[in-house]
Amino acid sequence: MVVVDQHEFLCEEEKRLKEDRERTKYWKRWGPYVAERQWATVREDYSENGDAWSHFTHDHARSRTFRWGEDGIAGVSDSHGLQNVAFAFWNEKDDFLKERLFGLSNPEGNHGESIKEAHFHVDNTPTHSYMKYLYKYPQKKFPYGDLVNENARRGKTDKEYQLIDTGVFDEDRYWDIFIEVAKETNDEEELLFRVTAYNRGPDPAPIHIVPHMWFRNTWAWGHEKAGKKPSIRQIAPMTAQSKHWKVGDRFFQLSPSPGIGKTTQDVQPKMIFTENDTNYNALYGGQNTQPYVKDAFHRHIVDNERGVINPHCRGTKSAAWYAFDEGDGVPPGECAVVRFRLSRKYEGYLDEELFDDIIEQRRTEADEFFWRISPLPMADDLRNIQRQALSGMLWTKQYYHFVWDQWANGDPGMPPPPPGRKAVRNQNWKHMHLDDVLSMPDSWEYPFFAAWDTAFHAIPLAMIDPEFAKKQLDILTREWYMHPNGQLPAYEWNFGDVNPPVHAWSVFRTFKIERKMYGRQDLDFLERVFQKLLLNFTWWVNRKDFDDKNVFEGGFLGLDNIGLFNRSEPLPTGGVLEQADSTGWMAFYCLSMLNIALELAKHRRIYEDIASKFFEHFILISDAMTFRAGGKEKSLWNDEDGFYYDAISWGGPWTQQLPVRSLVGLIPLYAVLTLEPELINKFPSFKKRLNWFIENRHDVADRNIANLKRRGKDDRLLLSLVSKERLEKILKRMLDETEFLSEHGIRSLSKYHEDHPYKMDVNGQEFKVGYVPGDSESGLFGGNSNWRGPIWLCVNFLLVESLLRFYMFYGNSLQIECPTGSGDYMHLGHVAEEIQHRLQHLFVRGDNGRRAVNAGNDMLDYDPLWKNYLWFYEFFDADTGRGLGASHQCGWTGLIAKMIHDTGVNCRLPQTPRTPSTAAAHYFDDVFSHSRRPSSTGRQSIRRSSTTRSIGNRTSFNESLHGDGDDAGPAYPHAVGAEDEEQDKRRKEADLHVANYVSDQLERIRSNESAAAYEDEFEAQLDGA
Repeated sequence: MVVVDQHEFLCEEEKRLKEDRERTKYWKRWGPYVAERQWATVREDYSENGDAWSHFTHDHARSRTFRWGEDGIAGVSDSHGLQNVAFAFWNEKDDFLKERLFGLSNPEGNHGESIKEAHFHVDNTPTHSYMKYLYKYPQKKFPYGDLVNENARRGKTDKEYQLIDTGVFDEDRYWDIFIEVAKETNDEEELLFRVTAYNRGPDPAPIHIVPHMWFRNTWAWGHEKAGKKPSIRQIAPMTAQSKHWKVGDRFFQLSPSPGIGKTTQDVQPKMIFTENDTNYNALYGGQNTQPYVKDAFHRHIVDNERGVINPHCRGTKSAAWYAFDEGDGVPPGECAVVRFRLSRKYEGYLDEELFDDIIEQRRTEADEFFWRISPLPMADDLRNIQRQALSGMLWTKQYYHFVWDQWANGDPGMPPPPPGRKAVRNQNWKHMHLDDVLSMPDSWEYPFFAAWDTAFHAIPLAMIDPEFAKKQLDILTREWYMHPNGQLPAYEWNFGDVNPPVHAWSVFRTFKIERKMYGRQDLDFLERVFQKLLLNFTWWVNRKDFDDKNVFEGGFLGLDNIGLFNRSEPLPTGGVLEQADSTGWMAFYCLSMLNIALELAKHRRIYEDIASKFFEHFILISDAMTFRAGGKEKSLWNDEDGFYYDAISWGGPWTQQLPVRSLVGLIPLYAVLTLEPELINKFPSFKKRLNWFIENRHDVADRNIANLKRRGKDDRLLLSLVSKERLEKILKRMLDETEFLSEHGIRSLSKYHEDHPYKMDVNGQEFKVGYVPGDSESGLFGGNSNWRGPIWLCVNFLLVESLLRFYMFYGNSLQIECPTGSGDYMHLGHVAEEIQHRLQHLFVRGDNGRRAVNAGNDMLDYDPLWKNYLWFYEFFDADTGRGLGASHQCGWTGLIAKMIHDTGVNCRLPQTPRTPSTAAAHYFDDVFSHSRRPSSTGRQSIRRSSTTRSIGNRTSFNESLHGDGDDAGPAYPHAVGAEDEEQDKRRKEADLHVANYVSDQLERIRSNESAAAYEDEFEAQLDGA
């Protein structure tokens, strides 16, 4: 439960989370675990050359069975992806059903793979008790060919051609299809589905809504006994029964839909059945083993082909075909509604009024849950952004299945894979056996886990579901993920790639967030993962450079094209690249491990010794980053430029700096930690070791970048790679709007290189790094990301945290000009807040009504049917804030939810000058008016006749469903239904504590002490401190 003002109160969603955590109910057994793209993944690639994009295409996916997972639109499945529900649509114009989201493969896109759809993850709760998804489906023929051809015509310097650029949404000729899923009040296995498709166009139009229910194919590969094949069969006009030896029996129960237009006749669904097996005849000209195959529904509905569905109404794949095509179709402004449920009990009748009331109650409970996460007053727009970011993270949970032995060697029931494919990728990861629900970076573009992305995902997830966040961090260190040598798997394209070591940081932050927000201290989690990270740390230490100086070679490190050379390959110059960021990451890793060790030492004193070891590691790394034996070699620090640079080392004194001002030179700022004096005094062994090092290794300690003798704010000690002098020099560049500081955050490459690119000629070949604020202009690393200018939230988040840690040491004594040259000086806590506000300005609507992320698109900014929905992009144009890359990257871009939680209360509007007075004026004049929790009368519950079922004509439902009625985000009504007297009393008491908490936080802001709120999130402290 969220602890507010030292008081606990469980709302309904928190009760479900508690039941799931205590394993009295399995609320997360069913969730949005179906991928949005399974085709063209590495797991489905059985080619000899590893070309996953061409081996399994979007066209193949209609007819070809997936081996390792399933995909669909708004898909829901059990936690092992065995039984699936998803949705297909047809507008009578397309050549096949819209049963999965379309996008370009990496070779097809001018900036790599890219989804070409318009869908939004509108709402979701941690137990998936309520989920809401919006798909905007054109009434015109979907422009598949146009999207492929126009993007092929465009080059690397051109913008991507998106679906909203094709004209298919002109005159509002499209469907707003809202898909809602809810769970029963007291039964986590009962799933209710409601689809509401609004005709937004000026004319009537037909729509076919075809919900699918099917089983993942586990029977064709030769690993299961024949008797275990699941089945689905129709047992009544509106019901099919499914049987699975693991999932059990379920009933797919349908309801007729209200008639459309002037007709009062119900729309009756037609149940259709086939097998989830490959159509070998269509794909390869081969012989099918049976007549009913995967693509049967396309052929039956679209092509009107006969004999393709099973006339005996059974199979392993089923669908309910609702055809809203009476007359000219659904009139403009009206909607088609489909209701059904997946249930363990057969009732023979679906009570639609009760059905709608349950969905409305779950939605209202979701409102309450999200309000309790962030009860501070803030602008409705910010609250809406935060909720969609968190909901998007929950929608991008996915069932992920991979067994290396079966994947590499093939299946007994299939032809053996080509002999050369074992050597294509991941041949050293033979231990992997994955069968889990994981947090994905993006639901379509990156439907696979990535280790360092996961670390960032855990931070906002910890706000709403710390159990799931902890599981994500824990599972990557388990023996079926982590390599026996201690390396964490990077991502499926190359598990052996090197990602930045952020896992320990995330583990400790997740531990601290849970303790702060929920009052729980999971020491077992902290200790268990720490023990595994000791192995990973050893693996990292063994990657030190060949001169054995604690300056590290990192390789890829997740920053794709940031350097002059491809950092995953040998240098064309010879020698070794000594990376400032790699060494900075390792120092950061040391301090994260030191933090955890000190926390654990409060409970088990043996960890004092380990803490001492990480302290020593950090000191030696920080010393080596700047000082070399005999002072004969160049440092990674350039005193003249006041910046850190990579260097090429050929051994001995032969080094050459690469003066590129990039994020590489800012990453050393991450390695900072304050030590609380009370904590040091509690550990005499650690204190003795620390003092011994100061006295006996003064050659290192005196010149060390982290001066151990000086005490800071509240008598703290500081461990840092950068001294105060160097910190000021770096920040002068970082906060310079002609270099790193953008209106929307910190750039990944200095704007200085726009006019001054760095070049090097190697054997007649020119290598160059220049400032590119938007999409990548090269094909390096697939060409779909760019670290040569754009803004990335993940690295900005760490910079903000580092500044706050420095503030915890320097306090008000260190004032920095921000922006550089502005004459406005502030302490580092306010600098951190300023950067967070600029990042929020990527999404926040300005006084002109525009969001920077939308790149000036009038429809996205002003159309009432679009303007409240957001895409959370992978990265952002450093000059304009335009969203770039993957469009549903709720993973690390979801960090915006935590920033809003921390600083949204006083976030000014974009383009508003930043001064303490204007920030306060905006806050007290605008946001303070929203501090009161909205009344339950703000939204009416659904009330409709079960005989007429005129849900589409109810204004209250229309407004509550998609926000047409107001511009605000979701309100906070109490849960629908009568509460007992005791619960009502507890709620009122909780409201008083919330009011006290809000009052306390507002006073912090008035007194400019808001940065102090972070102190109990970052460092190990005495219990109760």
